[in-house]
Amino acid sequence: MITIDGITKMFDNVKALDNVTTKVADGSIFGLIGSNGSGKSTLLRLLSGIYRPDSGKIRYDGEDVYENYALKQRVVYLSDEQYFLPHATLSDMRSFFRSIYDTFDDERYMKMTEMFGLDRDRKINTFSKGMQKQSALLLGLSVRPRWLLCDETFDGIDPVMRGLVRRVIADDVADGAMTAIVSTHNLRELEDLTDHICLLHRGSVILDRELDDVKETLHKIQIVYSDESTELPPSLDIVSQTSHGRLHTLTCRGSEDEITSMLNAQNPAYCEVIPLTLEEIFITEMEALGYDTKSIIE
Repeated sequence: MITIDGITKMFDNVKALDNVTTKVADGSIFGLIGSNGSGKSTLLRLLSGIYRPDSGKIRYDGEDVYENYALKQRVVYLSDEQYFLPHATLSDMRSFFRSIYDTFDDERYMKMTEMFGLDRDRKINTFSKGMQKQSALLLGLSVRPRWLLCDETFDGIDPVMRGLVRRVIADDVADGAMTAIVSTHNLRELEDLTDHICLLHRGSVILDRELDDVKETLHKIQIVYSDESTELPPSLDIVSQTSHGRLHTLTCRGSEDEITSMLNAQNPAYCEVIPLTLEEIFITEMEALGYDTKSIIE
């Protein structure tokens, strides 16, 4: 388990992170989201041991990561801005990674270069942005890390390859061999991938919950009454509501069975539960906390 306890990080007079506390469970995909400048990349650099926190602790299974070479052998950080040796090919970077990581898996490296269709002997600086992202990812995954830290990993990758990348990460986590932290400001990237969401805004955690917990207690309902004078049950915990003629769209808290039971008791002409997207969930949660979501989620 990764424990992040009261982390604060300053750059001159700018507080990039302010008392950030959360936990990342083993064998999970942890979604780290927030707007640009929210502190996501700073937190990942702290998690990778590049930065030292001004206060607080980061521990992997009880061990500090900063200046801990043995622990860093099991952690791979994929930065939003990839670094490759000047004029290096994938084969050159393979040799470089093998010199650093004892666990580098040559067989996996070969399979993944074929999977992504990348030329091992072509200079990486001639690759497209998406191909460079794929190169960094396949090198990182060839290490077979215990912990994978991804900063905007899907940015610039075409939809087909993006799906492949998501599947590879999900499979490694499902096998129990890896825990992943995926940072993005795009909520759509985390649909059906993440187990837990941590939302940063201006360096602070404003929401930190298991995704299933949110989905079980927040529901979107569309309902049409035959009689326009019918009123919604007063006991419904309605978070938001819009109406277009006789069609009412509600977002309600509570169990799905309780909500639909109350509504169906009124014999509506139509009543259906509509799955909420991850973006809809967090817009609803943030607005309930009084935040302007336009300044948080882009």
